[in-house]
Amino acid sequence: MISLNELLKRAVDDNASDVFIIAGRGLSYKVNGVIKEIDSEIVMPDVSESMIREIFDIADRNIDKYIETGDDDFSVTIRGLSRFRVSVYRQRGSFAAVIRIVPFGIPDYKKLGIGENVMDVVNKTKGLILVTGPAGGGKSTTLACMIDRINHSRNSHIITLEEPIEYLHRNDKSIISQREIEFDTMDYVSALRASLRQAPDVILVGEMRDYETISTAMTAAETGHLVISTLHTLGASNTVDRIIDVFPANQQPQIRVQLAMLLQAIVSQQLVPTVDGGLVPVFEIMYANNAIRNMIRESKTHQLNATIVSSASEGMISMDNSLLELYKKGVISKDVAIRYALNPDNLSKRIEL
Repeated sequence: MISLNELLKRAVDDNASDVFIIAGRGLSYKVNGVIKEIDSEIVMPDVSESMIREIFDIADRNIDKYIETGDDDFSVTIRGLSRFRVSVYRQRGSFAAVIRIVPFGIPDYKKLGIGENVMDVVNKTKGLILVTGPAGGGKSTTLACMIDRINHSRNSHIITLEEPIEYLHRNDKSIISQREIEFDTMDYVSALRASLRQAPDVILVGEMRDYETISTAMTAAETGHLVISTLHTLGASNTVDRIIDVFPANQQPQIRVQLAMLLQAIVSQQLVPTVDGGLVPVFEIMYANNAIRNMIRESKTHQLNATIVSSASEGMISMDNSLLELYKKGVISKDVAIRYALNPDNLSKRIEL
């Protein structure tokens, strides 16, 4: 069986996104969304444990948290190879890991298929910007490109709160303070509260996952900072509803007013397979104009999508229109466009016209 170093090297050379070390099947990695077995020899529990203990050693990380809880997440750099985001977990009593490959340096957003309309979102200097979509949909990479855009164009103090840190930024026009949850600070809420005393202009919150983090992030945006964060939702209306629903019913009317005032934009994204076997990001962009702010305040989020569709002149685009454009350009198939659409029946009819 190949060594851990050889496994990671082959994955990097083949432009894989994730590596799987799981007892009961061969070592595998994912390329363009497809999982491929690269060694047919079945990984036994003692082998997966040995490989994963080696990862902890390379990262100089204590294994006690994993032993105690059955889960751990961290990042590690292997000099001359790449950075990796490691998620270690216990399955059927054995060690298992999924390792995300994070290239050195910030990717070129143009080569990734991220348009200027997405990057222009960070021209805002205060309020709340949300980048949303499913896990593995490319949010972290889009966020890294956005922070890189600010770093090279504005004189700001950017504080990133990440779990774990993936892309490493070098100071340019801005100063960037990258803080890793559990390593540099206790948790998102503590780090967010502390960041307000650290003269920030931009605060990146890796994930708004609970009531306290969302509440604190909104408070930070209210004090004149630009707060950028993520949610595992797809589509602007789902994202707004998810934020509101986190709060108790008696607080929701006030939160609607607060969110309507603070929200600047929502970018939703997903990665979809192309006709040539690759992956391409697809985006929905919603800017909070007066009409959209009124809909959020008045609990009419079901009308947001129609407003996005009718506001193309303001730089907005719906997910289904983005998919339709890619289909018309021959980048994705009809089946893929319909499968990833937010309104499949409607998009199917439009394709048939």
